[in-house]
Amino acid sequence: MTFNRRQVFGLTAGAAAFLAVAPRISFAATEDTEAAIKAFTGGAEPVEGTITLDTPEIAENGNTVPVGVSVESPMTADNYVESVLILAEGNPSPAVATFHFTALSGAAEAKTRIRLAKTQNVIAVAKMNDGSTFIDRKEVKVTIGGCGG
Repeated sequence: MTFNRRQVFGLTAGAAAFLAVAPRISFAATEDTEAAIKAFTGGAEPVEGTITLDTPEIAENGNTVPVGVSVESPMTADNYVESVLILAEGNPSPAVATFHFTALSGAAEAKTRIRLAKTQNVIAVAKMNDGSTFIDRKEVKVTIGGCGG
């Protein structure tokens, strides 16, 4: 099949028009991530330590990035982890997952896979039953985007 000059330019103009009106992916601002952390912690400033975030340094595919989190806690009725929030700072919506625990959980550990749109910080925040909060963050370099990148 051959195309004349008008058909080729018509296709190019049509493609350009599509790209001009196609929806753009917007990414969360750092302020959105900080606001989500403040909402989760009730305004308390989380401190480093107690929680450990396990992520790969480089994710070859942003569609499925393994993430693990563990919190040091005796998990007794008097001292346990209530919940852990996982955030992806550069995704369109930063809150990715929330895990809830009780003293009967035995251990505050969870693993999942998340989608990362681009190279960004992944953040884990733990909230304890006494109101204290802890944070850990790791940068994950994404070579192939998971959210259209």
